Amino acid sequence: MFENQKFLTRGVENEIPSWLINLMWHMVLTMEVPRKDYLQVFILTKTPTGQHIVHKQEQPPYRYELDVPCDDAVSAKVFVIDDLTHSTMLLAEEY
Repeated sequence: MFENQKFLTRGVENEIPSWLINLMWHMVLTMEVPRKDYLQVFILTKTPTGQHIVHKQEQPPYRYELDVPCDDAVSAKVFVIDDLTHSTMLLAEEY
């Protein structure tokens, strides 16, 4: 999963820094689980020092947290969905 053509919605392009988009794709591609769920969830939170990222999926259960120092942190919920023909990254409110 997630090894196919990748797309971003307008909301992601406009609100999420490009380095963070690339990092989230990387986190999905390199996660070590027996099976990847078609729906990946990222909770992005601004912190005093930068970006806090929670990456999770429901089945099988997976959760990974990461803090990245930066000046352009955002607060958002992002979904990455694989429908077998392509993968799309979108803001939760665009779902």
